[in-house]
Amino acid sequence: MTSMKRLAGGAALTALVCAMGSAVYAQETTGSIRGQITNEAGAPVSGATVVVTHVPSATSTTTITGGDGYFTTRGLRVGGPYTVAVTAPGLPSRTTQIAGVPIGESVEVDVALGSAEVAELVVTAAPVADTAVGPRAVFTESVLEAAPAINRDLRDVLAIDPRVYIDEAFVDAVQCGGANPRFNSLTVDGIRMNDNFGLNSSGYPTERMPFSYDAIQQVAVELAPFDVEYGGFTACNINAVTKSGGNTFTGSAFYDFSSDALTGDSLEGQSIELGDFEEKRWGVSLGGPIVRDRLFFFAAYEKLDGVNIFDRGPAGSGAGTEVQGLSQAAYNEIVDIANNLYGYDPGGIPAPAANEDEKFLLKLDLNITDRHRAAFTYNYNDGYNIAESDGDSDEFEFTGHLYERGAELNAYVGQLFSDWTDNFSTEARISYQELQNRQISLNGTDVGEVQINVTNDHDGDGVASRAIVYLGSDDSRHSNVLSYETLSFKFGGSYAWNNHLFSA
Repeated sequence: MTSMKRLAGGAALTALVCAMGSAVYAQETTGSIRGQITNEAGAPVSGATVVVTHVPSATSTTTITGGDGYFTTRGLRVGGPYTVAVTAPGLPSRTTQIAGVPIGESVEVDVALGSAEVAELVVTAAPVADTAVGPRAVFTESVLEAAPAINRDLRDVLAIDPRVYIDEAFVDAVQCGGANPRFNSLTVDGIRMNDNFGLNSSGYPTERMPFSYDAIQQVAVELAPFDVEYGGFTACNINAVTKSGGNTFTGSAFYDFSSDALTGDSLEGQSIELGDFEEKRWGVSLGGPIVRDRLFFFAAYEKLDGVNIFDRGPAGSGAGTEVQGLSQAAYNEIVDIANNLYGYDPGGIPAPAANEDEKFLLKLDLNITDRHRAAFTYNYNDGYNIAESDGDSDEFEFTGHLYERGAELNAYVGQLFSDWTDNFSTEARISYQELQNRQISLNGTDVGEVQINVTNDHDGDGVASRAIVYLGSDDSRHSNVLSYETLSFKFGGSYAWNNHLFSA
């Protein structure tokens, strides 16, 4: 891994470009199929030819059983369906159909070859997690499509697992087994997409999920995997693998819309005013062949023209949240003094503010030969929100005290999967990621943060409520710069010997 550090002085906060100095652990991005071939008497069949084929892309892997009749194929695309065709001298062929291969797991396929008079038999096998990888949950493409993911976020689906809790009161942070969300890890096609600096409680490096929901083939939540492939987290690893194209063109499109006209205008019988706004989100995906049986593509694009809603206002203003310690008269006086005495416009009562999010993912898959396969993934995300700095119930911020927080992410990963012999296979991976974070005060940073303590007896009972009013740039925005780059490599090999698998 390479890293970069930069240190710059600032009036309010030192600007950091952080370096990732911890060890890099590669996560599994493929699956495997293994099993034993026997004859009708139950004896192992050596020298049987086993052809494993990924049906959508016609990608096939051929191996020969050893003296114990066992075979293993690794580095397979997740999903499916797959066929396993077995032939042996003097015995009828058999074809087994498999619905799909899960991430990091093996599907056990034991095939018994009967007498020569028996016709070819086609059976269906279900995936079996026979490797001891620890407590995990795998969500396949069919689950992702059927789940009510109204936020178009993996967290909508992860909540299905009872060991995972989505804290809706804390930016939908993912808690695995009750652990702090910052102890999690998120990987996409083997590249870490964590919040490496630790500013985002969501765990994402960007404001929202950094890839399109429609681009995910499978995702697994791994709480305690017993596998040398995994590391770098103490809560759970959220391991996602993106879709690949096949010999058939497939695609999707969606659009959703919301506005103030579709929201309520009262709370517990009291009228509230959220302001005028519209929110639109749309996306498309397309996958298919570039060269049939050889080169494939998959692409997904998603765009959000959203809105951040602010419901805070002075007492009696009709806002969703009225700051009782701030009267309308005190609010007007502060605006007057700021403008006429100091020549500074602090802004007004925060209204719905536009935000954006844009995602793009491109994946290419190449069947080099029957024994060598390559994949390349590019992922882009740029988005921002308008955020509060001080949002307690007794605090009020003028518009100029708000700030834009956003990030631009570019991530690249290349993988090469090779079967050198019937027993020995390797995986090589190189990945690079860069993130540029931005935090921009809406009114600039020429005027620092000003706090004004006010009181107001809003209900006339003789007891005044207190409030703090903020104007100027907030105290963390004057020189706050963050960016980082991460470069990582992996080379792994595995050797199958009888019914054992050795990995390094």
